[in-house]
Amino acid sequence: MPAKRVTAEKDAVKETAKKTAPAKKAAGGKPASAKKAAPAKKQAPAKRQAVAKTPAVAPKKASAAVKNVAPAKTVAAKPSRGESRTALVRRARRINRELAEVYPYAHPELDFENPFQLVVATVLSAQTTDLRVNQTTPALFAKYPSPEDLAAANPEEVEEILRPTGFFRAKTKSVIGLSRALAEDFGGEVPGRLEDLVKLPGVGRKTAFVVLGNAFGRPGITVDTHFQRLVRRWQWTAETDPDKIEAAVGALFPKSDWTDLSHHVIWHGRRICHARKPACGACPIAPLCPAYGEGETDPEKARKLLKYEKGGFPGQRLNPPRAYLDAGGKPAPPLGSG
Repeated sequence: MPAKRVTAEKDAVKETAKKTAPAKKAAGGKPASAKKAAPAKKQAPAKRQAVAKTPAVAPKKASAAVKNVAPAKTVAAKPSRGESRTALVRRARRINRELAEVYPYAHPELDFENPFQLVVATVLSAQTTDLRVNQTTPALFAKYPSPEDLAAANPEEVEEILRPTGFFRAKTKSVIGLSRALAEDFGGEVPGRLEDLVKLPGVGRKTAFVVLGNAFGRPGITVDTHFQRLVRRWQWTAETDPDKIEAAVGALFPKSDWTDLSHHVIWHGRRICHARKPACGACPIAPLCPAYGEGETDPEKARKLLKYEKGGFPGQRLNPPRAYLDAGGKPAPPLGSG
């Protein structure tokens, strides 16, 4: 009996060992390390979340930097409207149609009777008003009616005539130089091609397009200071370089619209959409303008800001077209009339 009892106890020990073996492996073998590694995988996303928070701050810093840049207010083309390219084209063309109804008589505001007078007047208009040029050129063209006459002029006498336009010495050099070039290289005639016009002293793309569009009927966009300001305000483009503005805006319109478009935009910039204080409350295209509210929105106060014929004042030309006069416009006063 004792031998059987000993054998039974040995069997019980062996059975217990078998049952406890997996537990030991679980405690010290590979399965246990796998279970311990599992929490490490759960911690990994926490690290990725910490990294993901960093870019979220960047746009705020970027936008804050942009706000400190002066052009950002008007230049940044906000697709906050969610405006597609097609929608932009439609809005731009509608603005032009609306302005065409407001200014059906829009025209170049420099007095001229021929291409020569127009190219000279346009060169003189730099850094001064068209009105001042129009008040000055009658005496100039009376004394020097042709390129040959102006090319042979005494510079000191020309300077005295051009003094009211400012920068008169540089302008005298330009108009005598371009007159000489016309007389010697183009037979005394103003060329009707862009590549020829820009070779003349004092003539750049802006001046060339004024001449081509208004003296030769060849479409061109005149990117002056008014044009640049308004097309950025209307978010037609965010460009600041005149050549790039010309290309960007030109792509929104048929080429046949370019010259009249220039007149409409420039007229609106001179009369209503001023640089410092636009008359938003009196603007006919306010519903289409993303910059509405930058100026005076009260209709009565805005009307007091209107200039030229919209405000009851004379325009820029001494001899404006008949259509302008028929629409109620008034000619500008001659130089020295007060």
